[in-house]
Amino acid sequence: MTAQVATAGFMLRHPAHWIALGFGSGLSPWAPGTVGTLWAWVAFLVLDRWLDDFGWGLLLIGSLFVGWWACTRTARDLGLSDPGAIVWDEVLAFWLVLWLVMPAGFVGQAIAFALFRLFDAAKPGPVGWADRLFKLRPGTAIGWREGFGILFDDLVAALCTLLPIALWRAA
Repeated sequence: MTAQVATAGFMLRHPAHWIALGFGSGLSPWAPGTVGTLWAWVAFLVLDRWLDDFGWGLLLIGSLFVGWWACTRTARDLGLSDPGAIVWDEVLAFWLVLWLVMPAGFVGQAIAFALFRLFDAAKPGPVGWADRLFKLRPGTAIGWREGFGILFDDLVAALCTLLPIALWRAA
């Protein structure tokens, strides 16, 4: 299978593509992961008006499993194991961060955003390990394992984001 480029037309072909591409935010030609995280921030602020902690817990668990399916399907359809246009991993991970740091004002949310983007992009320590753990082995097809890997390193980046925030709050 040859690799494809994610386009608006590609996104419209399957519901999994809509989800995995962050409802179009992953189509950004500049820093799609950052744009996807910004979309997640705005979506969180809108959804938080109606969701309590139980609702957020259900949404996050559901988003994990739906996202796993959507990321796997979209990566397979694009012919790439971890396409940059797939941003559902950023969306899910940043929703988790925001849910756990709330209530935080704009400055606290902006710090969480900056830390998350730093850990996600630079992939230091455990984030790099998580990213390498599920990389596609040569000669193998994109499957559920790789689909989970797309999500896993961002979830580790979320945990790495939460650690300094928790230490700062405890000080």
